[in-house]
Amino acid sequence: MHQPPDTLDTLGKPESRRAPDSTTSSTAQQPPLAGVTVLDLTRLLPGPLAGMRLAEMGAEVIKIEDKGAGDYSREMMLREGEAAPSAFWRLLNRGKTVARLDLKDEIDRATFLAHVARADVLLEGFRPGVMARLGFDFEALARHRPSLVMASISGYGQQGPMAQAAGHDINYVGYAGVLDQLCDAGDAPIVPNFQIGDLYGGAQSAVQAVLAALVSAQRTGRGRWLDISMTHEVFRSNLVPAVALHRQGRAPRAGDDLLNGGAPCYQVYRTKDGRYMAVGALELKFWQTLCDVLGHSEWKSRHWSLGQAVGGDDARALQAELAAIFASATQAEWTARFADADCCVTPVLRLEEAMVHPLFAQTREVLRP
Repeated sequence: MHQPPDTLDTLGKPESRRAPDSTTSSTAQQPPLAGVTVLDLTRLLPGPLAGMRLAEMGAEVIKIEDKGAGDYSREMMLREGEAAPSAFWRLLNRGKTVARLDLKDEIDRATFLAHVARADVLLEGFRPGVMARLGFDFEALARHRPSLVMASISGYGQQGPMAQAAGHDINYVGYAGVLDQLCDAGDAPIVPNFQIGDLYGGAQSAVQAVLAALVSAQRTGRGRWLDISMTHEVFRSNLVPAVALHRQGRAPRAGDDLLNGGAPCYQVYRTKDGRYMAVGALELKFWQTLCDVLGHSEWKSRHWSLGQAVGGDDARALQAELAAIFASATQAEWTARFADADCCVTPVLRLEEAMVHPLFAQTREVLRP
């Protein structure tokens, strides 16, 4: 029997993926970050999520909070009558050990340095310069642990004119030119309930950099200091908009480009019951299959790859025709109709629906605090 590959959901618990007749040694079955110790000094969303991702991959993560209020997320988004810590805090800090330390107290400072002496990674999200003022800059910590990888997550980077500026996700994506591209029909930016700067620019970028630095530290015995600027990491991901920028001197507005609604084959359409279907028939073969399902074979040549101008008159006319068709049946009816059609047409689910969908049977637990 072939052993299935690990997923990000099972990296920290590979025994759940092990084939029944596996003869692989127990050592080989350990999580990939088994034996790695992470000190997590961060608060709120980006850093704690990065620490949780490392914990999911098997690292021992020690969350260090001050002896006062601790991580602000303990009190955030509490239901009426609910006691702290909040579901938000629990969701982001599962699998971690919590240590309460006052980093200005001599005894607690010594305890912290004892943790550093055996740590492989340190995550911190203070404003640039705070760790140095505490006497815990990278150079000082590296004297206690030369192989230490220290990731400093900040809004605008450790250096530069905005290093000391306060900010949150909305500010980072605003500066990076992303929020301006997330617009409603009136061309006003929409504040997404998906924190692109925090989740991608902060957490995901930190995890990626930490894993690379760990490989280097294991090879050389020397750690490094990682400067994770959430704004810069989001800015670096403006890849598709940058193509339009270099082509026409500006980023496209909503509905003007291939992947933001300017092509009928890549759009969301409202259904009879007020729900939506996501049409991702970007490739010609998928588009032509969609045309067959809808009974409009005459549309097969009306595709961007065959010369239809993205955002042009024919594209807008065809989009209106498709909108009328999708409005004639419910989301459930369209989902059933496209279930066996290989053309990338799927329902737009609400989160509560996604939580019970069979697709996420082995993943949904990560969103339950």
